[in-house]
This record gives sequence, structure tokens and C-alpha cells, in this order.
Amino acid sequence: MTANSTPLQVIDHSIPVFRPYSDESEVQAVAEVLRSGWWGQGPKTVEFEQRFAEFVGAKYAVSVNSATAALHLALAVAGVEGGEVISTAMTFVSTNHAILYNGATPVFADIEADTLNIDPDDIERKITPRTRAIVVVHYGGHPADMERINAIARQHNLIVVEDAAHACGSSYQGQLVGSIAPLTCFSFHPVKNLATGDGGMITLANADWDARLRRLRWVGINKDTWIRSRDKDAAQYAWQYDVDELGFKCHTNDINSAIGLVQLQRLPQMNARRREIAAMYDAGLRDLDWIQRPVRREGIVSAQHNYVIRLDKRDQLAEWLRTHRIATGVHYIPNHLHAMYKPYATPLPVTEREWTRLLTLPLYPALTDGEVNYIIDVIRRYHA
Repeated sequence: MTANSTPLQVIDHSIPVFRPYSDESEVQAVAEVLRSGWWGQGPKTVEFEQRFAEFVGAKYAVSVNSATAALHLALAVAGVEGGEVISTAMTFVSTNHAILYNGATPVFADIEADTLNIDPDDIERKITPRTRAIVVVHYGGHPADMERINAIARQHNLIVVEDAAHACGSSYQGQLVGSIAPLTCFSFHPVKNLATGDGGMITLANADWDARLRRLRWVGINKDTWIRSRDKDAAQYAWQYDVDELGFKCHTNDINSAIGLVQLQRLPQMNARRREIAAMYDAGLRDLDWIQRPVRREGIVSAQHNYVIRLDKRDQLAEWLRTHRIATGVHYIPNHLHAMYKPYATPLPVTEREWTRLLTLPLYPALTDGEVNYIIDVIRRYHA
């Protein structure tokens, strides 16, 4: 511990790593749907898709029930079955499960030491004649080097799928994530920047893919219930539809979409608060040479989903914070170290070095300045 004669502020509650943010607006939006009698996929879902597409600057947005489903279906329309997909191990396992769901082989590329994003140089080294796509995770909300990655993809005729679970509201060189790659997948999990209870979205510009995604998310049916209910010219045949292919039950509903509409409206404000908190951490920890703070490259506006510091003896600091009622996390255990990914494991020296040093500090819009200052104070009173 460092010497500090000032008494430590006392708090009477625990501080979690993440916490959903909402107010009475979400409650009213859900109540409206409940009273409407249309709880399934319907008008609120259509509105949410349209407004989300407008927000990120995409032509289409297709809602689903999770980011895992979004990645699954995006890779399905990308046609990766039987091929290889280059991905990162520094992510939640859903990213790479989606590759396996599609009968493809994950090929792990290493990460950049500063951003923790997938390394374009290693992507190039991992390309083979069997490569079909590249999955790019924007770690913590900081977009990866999309200019390089898109150039590599064009050169080798590959499809880029962005895993933007952390990056709702992030921008790269002035362009919002969701309008950059052929397919971008978002998460609306309770602790994400835009939360709907659970859910996801795929943004894209390809009309054929859009139509197919809408079939795939609803067990292959070519007309969902809401579309059939609006078909006034064929009201007597509203029960009719066809099943074009084997699909999945991945659609969302109007309850989640109503929450999403409220959250989307305040997303810029919530992300701005996240960046304020990150700036407070930066200022409060700047002079501690035993802590490595997150980087932000020029031309990047991060959604700041999390704030991850790096240090040796990470676990000891985590325990110190726990004794002071401050929760922390580790994002992530690299996927290739999990038992089921052993067959796909390959040496990833940067990933394997850096993950042992990662520690995620609390970050969410409702975190108060007082709580942030308390966290900083507790950290400053410890020295590994």
C-alpha cells in the first residue's frame, strides 16, 4: 500500500462492474406495448429497426434476440460453411461459437498490444485458400483498424463481419460503426450501452441478405405475423405463408423493441457519460506507472463500453478492491484456452501475455462522480 494519511472515504454499498441504466421512460414504453395487445414482433420492432438503421447510417437493420444470434445469422448469409473464418480469441465465446454453428473453422489471429483489437498483420498471415470471412471485434468500444482490414478483405475477396457488441455509438474516421462493413452485429444485453433486456441487431446494405436474414430469424417463413396482419388485400388469407428454408427462432418482440427505442434516443447521452467516467479514471490514474491505461487512437470515438486497465499481479489488486466493496472483471479468458477450442488453438503471444494483466473497472452511466473518485482513491492506496 502507498502511504496516505488522508482517511479513506467510506461507502455503504457495493459498486458493480456493470449496471443497466433506465428510468420511467422505459417503464411507460413497456406499459404501452402491454396495453396494445401486440407483444410479439410487430410495429415497435419495425420502428426500432428503422430508427436504428437511420442512427448508424445503414440501409437495413434486422433485429434478433441476441448478439449471438446476430453473429450466427450474419455468418450464414456470408456463406462461410466449410471454410475458415479469421477471428480473435480476445472476446466472449459467442463470437467464435457462431463460426462453429455455421460449420466453419475458426482461425485465431493475435491482437495489437495497445488496443487489444485483432492485428491486421496477423490477419494477413492467417489467410489461406479456404478463408471466407474475417470477424472483427471492437474491444471495449474502440474500433479496430477498419481501413487496413477492409483493404485486406477486398484484396482476398473476403467478407468482413463486425462484432460490435461493445461499440454501439462508436465511430471510426467520422463514420459510425454499423455503416462500415458488409455485416455488423450489435448486442442489447442488459449491461451493454443500449440495453433491451436482451437482443441484437444486424446492419447491412445488401437487399438480398436483408430478405434472407428476415426469413432465417423466423424459422424460414417468408412472411412474419405482423406483415401478414397488414396485408389488407389478402386479409382472408392472412394465415398463409411459405417456408423457404431451414431457419431459426431468433426474432425479437415489441416489448424489447419499445425499450430499445427509448434507449436509442438517449444513447449519445449515455455514451457521453461513459466517456466522462473514463476521462476521470485517466486523470486519477495517470501518474501510477504500475498501471497501463486504455489507449484511444486518432480518429476514434469510443462507445466506452468498459474501462480496462493492465498491470502485473492483477489478481491482488482485484482482491484489494473487493475488500473495499468494488467489483471488477476480466474480459476475457482467451477463447483458444477453453477446452472446446483446444483443436483450434495456435500460439498467440500478445493475447496470452496481455490477458493475464487485464482488469475491468466499474463503468456504467449511473456511476456517480463520488463513486468514481472512491474507486480511484482505493486504487491509489494500493501498490503491487
